[in-house]
Amino acid sequence: MIRGLIRIIFYALLVYIAYLVYLFFQGINKASKASRLSKRPSGMMVKDEICNTYLPKEDTLKEVIEGKEYYFCSKECRDKFLEQKNKES
Repeated sequence: MIRGLIRIIFYALLVYIAYLVYLFFQGINKASKASRLSKRPSGMMVKDEICNTYLPKEDTLKEVIEGKEYYFCSKECRDKFLEQKNKES
C-alpha cells in the first residue's frame, strides 16, 4: 500500500517537473519572438557613397567624418571611400 502511494507521488513529481521544463522552453520561445519583433527595420533607406545602392539603415556600416554620417554596404566600399577621402586631404 505505501509502496503504491510512493510510486504515485513519484510519477506526479515527474509530471510536474516535465511541466516546469515545458514552461521554461515556452518562456524562451516567447522571449525570442519578442526580440525579433523589436528589431524590425525602421524603413529608412540610405545610400552607399561608393556603389550608389540604397539599403536599410540597419544593415549598413556607418562612418562619421567631420560630423557627417556616411553609410556603406560593405567594408570594401567603406575602405575605398576612406582612401578617396585621404587622397582629397
